[in-house]
Amino acid sequence: MSRAETLPGGGESLPAAPPPPAARRPGPLWTLGLLRSELFTTVRRWRTLALLGVLAAVPVLIGIAVRIETRGGVGGDHRAGGPAFITQVTNNGLFLVFTALAATLPFFLPMAVGVVAGDAIAGEAGAGTLRYLLVAPAGRTRLLLTKYATVLAFCLLATLVVAVSALLVGALLFPLGELTTISGTRIGFAEGLGRALLIALVVAASLVGVAALGLFVSTLTNSGIAAMATTVGLLITVQILDQIPQLHAVQPYLFSHYWLSFADLIRDPVYWDDLTRNLGLQALYAAVFGSAAWARFTTKDISA
Repeated sequence: MSRAETLPGGGESLPAAPPPPAARRPGPLWTLGLLRSELFTTVRRWRTLALLGVLAAVPVLIGIAVRIETRGGVGGDHRAGGPAFITQVTNNGLFLVFTALAATLPFFLPMAVGVVAGDAIAGEAGAGTLRYLLVAPAGRTRLLLTKYATVLAFCLLATLVVAVSALLVGALLFPLGELTTISGTRIGFAEGLGRALLIALVVAASLVGVAALGLFVSTLTNSGIAAMATTVGLLITVQILDQIPQLHAVQPYLFSHYWLSFADLIRDPVYWDDLTRNLGLQALYAAVFGSAAWARFTTKDISA
């Protein structure tokens, strides 16, 4: 029997209000639904589509430029400069994948990731939708992990867009066949294609640190534009610092220092030292800035 309350003055008693139901914890299916929603929302934005379009256009421009130069010069007079693989593109179109990734990794790919990561939290806060997301039984930690997983998915998507575009353009403009490695040995086309896929995965993993940094910056402000600009600015600053000889002592600790180590995957045998350093450094940045983002977001005032 429910407990009753007696009205003042000796009136009839009324039943006490039942206790509020305990909040239910969201299950795995709910979390997957949130992740799917975040992925769909991110990919369908015009800004994201424009970034992917620019990334897809880079291999096209490189391939056309190399093709024109080959026709204009005697035997393709490739001068020094540009990605190291560019001199091999005319012999095997598969090298256009390596060239395009080497050309986009220093700026275009991390810039695109920085824009998406910087807008992840700050964009929601600026639009006034962040507090509505937290009304659902997501919890701040679960929402932050979902946002980070979405940015990581974009890292992979953006890298694959560059690789696939380069593969298609390379197949259309140049011959395909056996691949000559940097070590001078030859491998079959199937193995070369497998190495190209592995390189794309390594390049995507190289952006994990930038994604964590951008997410942390995104928790510091309610302005998506400010977060994106700050992340891209930090990216440019780190790239400049990585080119100053006097800073050689700190350069191995910059997240961009080992980015081009993916070239070691085209050696026979593969050199793993710089590759493992790169992946370990990205994991360190993800742990440090991911923890900082969690500490900031779980204490952030979003009532306004």
